[in-house]
Amino acid sequence: MAGPAQHPIPVRRGHLREAAERIERATGMRVEIIGGTLVMSPSPSGKHAGIVIDLRDAIRPGLSTAYEAYENVSIPMPDDPDDYSTPDLTIGPRAFKEDDGWLLDADAIALAVEVISPSERLKGINEKTAWYAAARVPRLLQIDPRTGTWSLFTRPSEDEYKAVTHGKYGDPVPLPTVLGGNLPTSDLPQYGPPPVR
Repeated sequence: MAGPAQHPIPVRRGHLREAAERIERATGMRVEIIGGTLVMSPSPSGKHAGIVIDLRDAIRPGLSTAYEAYENVSIPMPDDPDDYSTPDLTIGPRAFKEDDGWLLDADAIALAVEVISPSERLKGINEKTAWYAAARVPRLLQIDPRTGTWSLFTRPSEDEYKAVTHGKYGDPVPLPTVLGGNLPTSDLPQYGPPPVR
């Protein structure tokens, strides 16, 4: 999860995706539409990107043949493709590899993974978590390299997850067998101290 920033360009509802695509082309930043607001994320650091790769490599061997691990796949809010999020890692149907689209419906997602960036604010994290719950993504795994901790959210409802399991690096994430079972976290790195300005 990169530190989000709301984009100041006013756009009418229905034109948000077009605006997001223009901003992505112009800036190279990842743009999501969360609850009708354009949210821009800077390119991830090497360590952030490395954590996503490490998680993907750890989870892929244990996945059932029905699933695959994807990066840069977006999840729309049901019934509103102009309201979408792009997790760092998405576990979804293997058949999506043959799809020309870039949106994967929440009911097809087995797990969304967000890696929190050093600049992430609690308000933004909470808003994003509530968005995934409202979209009915069944499992959301947040990895926090700032503190060396993780949280697995399950049982989504209208605006929150009804169950959450917290752990620290070294504690395995309890995933179902079809997702490979316990996901190891002991080798995940933490962010270093912020640079001195």
